[in-house]
Amino acid sequence: MTESSVVVQVRDVSKRFVIRKEKSLKERLVNFGRSNKHKEDFYALRDVNLDIQAGTTVGLIGPNGSGKSTLLKTIGGIIQPTTGEVKHRGRLAALLELGAGFHPDLTGRENVYLNASILGLSRKETDSYFDDIVEFSGIEQFIDTQVKFYSSGMYVRLAFSVAVHVDPDILIVDEVLAVGDEPFQRKCMDKIKSFQQAGKTIILVTHSMAQVGEICDRAVVLEHGAVMFDGDPGEAIKVLREGFEEARQEEEAKAPHPLEHLSISEASLEIEGQPVTAPSLGRGEPLQLSVLVDSVEPVDDVVVGMGIETPLGQVVFGTNTELLEVPISSIAGPTRVQFDLGEMHLGDGQYIVHASVGTRGTGEVARLDHAAHFYVRTGTRNVGLLDAPARVTIATAIG
Repeated sequence: MTESSVVVQVRDVSKRFVIRKEKSLKERLVNFGRSNKHKEDFYALRDVNLDIQAGTTVGLIGPNGSGKSTLLKTIGGIIQPTTGEVKHRGRLAALLELGAGFHPDLTGRENVYLNASILGLSRKETDSYFDDIVEFSGIEQFIDTQVKFYSSGMYVRLAFSVAVHVDPDILIVDEVLAVGDEPFQRKCMDKIKSFQQAGKTIILVTHSMAQVGEICDRAVVLEHGAVMFDGDPGEAIKVLREGFEEARQEEEAKAPHPLEHLSISEASLEIEGQPVTAPSLGRGEPLQLSVLVDSVEPVDDVVVGMGIETPLGQVVFGTNTELLEVPISSIAGPTRVQFDLGEMHLGDGQYIVHASVGTRGTGEVARLDHAAHFYVRTGTRNVGLLDAPARVTIATAIG
């Protein structure tokens, strides 16, 4: 490694898998040694290059099948790349697949020692960590039960507890955290944050954009095994969502909706009836969203909706004409629907507006995911999505 701060280095990594077309063992035996027409190469990764610095938290995101888990396993040394190389330094702990490293016929206690030894701990070191591992996992009463009788949540609890207690320099985590219940997920997030404060390096695969925005300081977008974006998490999420939107539009083009003539032709923000682009609002200032829907044929029971999200996709507000009890019995031709959003007490930052149209019977037909955006600049010292007129009163305790 060339730079002292780099703890993981991925250089020109590609991973090829061979997909065999035979449907049975008999077909495989008959075709053994014949031409390559019965198999096909699939590249899960193509020429991936990454440098990950010490103390950073990197999120790997992308659609299903994009190569995220394959890259994580390659970094963890679980699989070897077809071409290229991966280097890392320091103790690495990997939490990749549910129950990976566990033997089903061993008890939880025995698997703790087995897993810890795989991660490089001596028995004496594991003895010193054992009570903390069991306490964190919260499955004390089942620790001497064979793990084949564990639920998926118990698997994750014990596996994560072992991984974070071996004091790794690099922690790599796949989507398995989603299996645990909400209190345990929060416990895991708190542990990961303590790792960050201690200067540990974390590489995380997740489909939760909220997690990426909450804990990552860098995100890598993968698509078809190649790096499409590497940088700020907010920008990475935007790139990913644009890709999802393109894919959705392609799918809709392949299978047209029965009400494809119902559409949104435009959506714009207004202040006091005047169109504005990317306005900057002060505390409690009102805003209007004008949505122009159209249909070349009459459509009954139309529902027009809108919503406000953060750039990371967290929903802040949403409503529609049905919820607001403003029925649209029928439209035929261009129809403008205006939502008046008065006294919005939002916190400072950027917000994305989306608009949608559909019918009560068929659901959503068309959507503009990024119809508009605006900024809020309150000038207050509050943080978060809500701008509340907070006050503090201090009184001397009596007694």
